[in-house]
Amino acid sequence: MKPPDATSAPDAAALTRFRRDFERALGRPVDRQEHVAIAVSGGPDSMALLALAASSFPGRTHAATVDHRLRPDAAAEARMVGDWCTGRGISHAVLVPSGDLSAQPSALQERARHARYALLESWAEAIGAGILATAHQADDQAETFLMRALRGAGVAGLRGIPARRDAFTLAEPARLQIVRPLLNWRRHELLNVVRDGGIPYVDDPSNADQRFERVRIRSALTEQAWLDPAALASAAAHAAEADAALDWTVERLWRERASGDPEPVLDVGGLPMELRRRLARYAILHVRSRAGITSPAFGTDANIEPLLAALTADGAATRAGILVRAKGDRWTFRPAPPRRSH
Repeated sequence: MKPPDATSAPDAAALTRFRRDFERALGRPVDRQEHVAIAVSGGPDSMALLALAASSFPGRTHAATVDHRLRPDAAAEARMVGDWCTGRGISHAVLVPSGDLSAQPSALQERARHARYALLESWAEAIGAGILATAHQADDQAETFLMRALRGAGVAGLRGIPARRDAFTLAEPARLQIVRPLLNWRRHELLNVVRDGGIPYVDDPSNADQRFERVRIRSALTEQAWLDPAALASAAAHAAEADAALDWTVERLWRERASGDPEPVLDVGGLPMELRRRLARYAILHVRSRAGITSPAFGTDANIEPLLAALTADGAATRAGILVRAKGDRWTFRPAPPRRSH
């Protein structure tokens, strides 16, 4: 844990850059009455984000730290964030998952991430914030791009971390927007913000644990000079633009080719496989929304290859609680019937 010196606000150039990047990520100006929630782990990236936001949105910035109860030092780190916030009149909450994440060690980081976002989103909505900002930056984006490329990801995966995530149902938008305003900032730039400002921060030991894939990728990026994080982050941004264009196309095709509600029939004749794939996901999300189906989890990047194989063979399959049946190029989507108990 790095102790503070005399804390000072970020300089004017950094604040101007941050406000511009924040509104670009958000896709609109920040309303003068709008409250901004900040996810703060205590690391240099998130402490820089908190300091930049507190100076940009004075009196409207709120912070929360998630203690997963996975490390003994986590409680002290959360207190450090809370103490810094208290000295600057910023509200701070410590959020703790209800279950024991360590009881099931497999995919621990992924499960911790899901638990963290669930807690943060509930907290942000409870305090009346319309925006939740996280401190993902360009080096994180490069790591994500490389990890997904090594897994053979398509366009949707290679887009990396989105600058904004609007939690939409198909019926209406959610009240909360999640933004990543630091995706054009490098890790060393944010470290300079906290060091120059005398802001305390912590070094999470898990960031050096080679058991985790992201840590191994980070080490490779550091050790191999020809792997340029800025170029990889730029490639992710281009993939994000292509992905957005495909989403735009899917929305138009849905209006033109889907008929019937709440059990739509979708005409996929003549469409390339990627558009069929995206339309099938869109249809599944549509029917789940209409039917109030929330479990199992399903998203716009879910794997539906077995479903597509069944539909291509004029068959039927169930995915995420939705029964999909093909008759040539016409696919019908409806809630799956309940399973019979024996």
